[in-house]
Amino acid sequence: MNELSEQEAIRRASLQKLRDMGIEPYPAALYPVDAYTDEIKANFSDEQQPPRPVTIAGRLMSRRIMGKASFIELMDSRGRIQVYVSRDEICPGEDKDMYNVVFKKLLDIGDFIGIKGFVFRTQTGEITVHAQELTVLSKSLHPLPIVKVKDGVAYDAFEDPEQRYRQRYVDLVVNPGVKDIFLKRTKVYNSMREYFNQAGYIEVETPILQSIPGGASARPFITHHNALDIPLYLRIADELYLKRLIVGGFEGVYEFSKNFRNEGMDRNHNPEFTCMEIYVAYKDYNWMMDFTEKMLEKICLDVNGTTEVKIGDNVINFKAPYRRVTMIDAIKEHTGIDISGMDEDQLRDVCRQLDIDVDPKLGKGKLIDEIFGEKCEGKYIQPTFIIDYPIEMSPLTKKHRNNPELTERFELMVNGKELANAYSELNDPIDQYERFVEQMRLGEKGDDEAMIIDQDFVRALEYGMPPTSGMGIGMDRLVMLMTGQTAIQEVLLFPQMRPEKK
Repeated sequence: MNELSEQEAIRRASLQKLRDMGIEPYPAALYPVDAYTDEIKANFSDEQQPPRPVTIAGRLMSRRIMGKASFIELMDSRGRIQVYVSRDEICPGEDKDMYNVVFKKLLDIGDFIGIKGFVFRTQTGEITVHAQELTVLSKSLHPLPIVKVKDGVAYDAFEDPEQRYRQRYVDLVVNPGVKDIFLKRTKVYNSMREYFNQAGYIEVETPILQSIPGGASARPFITHHNALDIPLYLRIADELYLKRLIVGGFEGVYEFSKNFRNEGMDRNHNPEFTCMEIYVAYKDYNWMMDFTEKMLEKICLDVNGTTEVKIGDNVINFKAPYRRVTMIDAIKEHTGIDISGMDEDQLRDVCRQLDIDVDPKLGKGKLIDEIFGEKCEGKYIQPTFIIDYPIEMSPLTKKHRNNPELTERFELMVNGKELANAYSELNDPIDQYERFVEQMRLGEKGDDEAMIIDQDFVRALEYGMPPTSGMGIGMDRLVMLMTGQTAIQEVLLFPQMRPEKK
């Protein structure tokens, strides 16, 4: 154990003194909380007689000791409230140690306490709990960083991102706006589930450990199953399993899945992330665009009470409908170059012309993706569907009904980043197998994100899959948008971090 600071040593001494006095600082008994700070304030009435009795619990966050009486601030899961503590009230007998020793000397900021009392309004107009009993519930041995403000300047603020993400438990206590982000995250999930459930679609679960990493182009994490003595992969997507369920007779299925991609980390990427994927039979990507924009409008209203969200200097409006632009037109719009019909060598020339440095192993689809990512993606701030992707970029997508060089696919761009990806799903097993073979060829050329042939999935398609549309949406990015955050770490309770330096 590291050497204790002075404050830590004092708190440990206080812990022992509590035990010496017969007070257990970590009691096992249930504490009968029956009220919370927010609803106490919301429901208070000066006319209520007798005053409302309450039992509350939370952290001691501040105190002002004034002889035989004190005011403290108690914080529970829903907010803060003032508590009035009178020595003679909590110690009605001759023994005043609970106040003189325990409350004044042995309790510290951050300790959990329980208060039984009644609600009143002070002469200054503040709704307050008058304590009649005080119970020690948990002793805090590590002092909280308490922000001090002097002459308008805050000191000792817990603002360093490295500390905040590594010690999220402290961040949630001392930075109240952080908890609001994660409460909104729950609202996002609840709103989306409600939208799907009302449409009659079924939430399911599919394997995280997979024998073939399918459903996306990404580098997987690899592990080993000892009992079966086989390598397994942490899933990069749940697409192929969900489509197997459509084959099996479900009309609409969705899943909130933890996915893992062994790739870079930055303000928009975490190797462990949450994705929602939904697949609906007898639909196409045009239907899915309508479905998606109505869903996002609903979520924004449910979470924020408006269709507009401010992110940095941008105000994003999720009011449907959204603009639709083909990928070829998007590239032409922002580069002046029409890439339709170009082969791999011509696309490499375009990359050189646009000063885009590309890996020589990249195939046609990846080259187009690089051009769009470098020159176009960041330009789409308001929600915009980029549609009709070249076939080389979309190995799981149905060919476009009017142009076999393209596919019926869209990606939704918001605030310069991809938020959702969707297809008219490829349900021709022969075409699917040939696309997998082409992916294997790219893998042999050195593309470590190329897909592996999933023979069982092809077999499932051979049993027949109805026309289907599927859509995946990055939940972490969606929460970023709905809460106005610009870093993915702000919306993950425990983002991946490098090991802490000793």
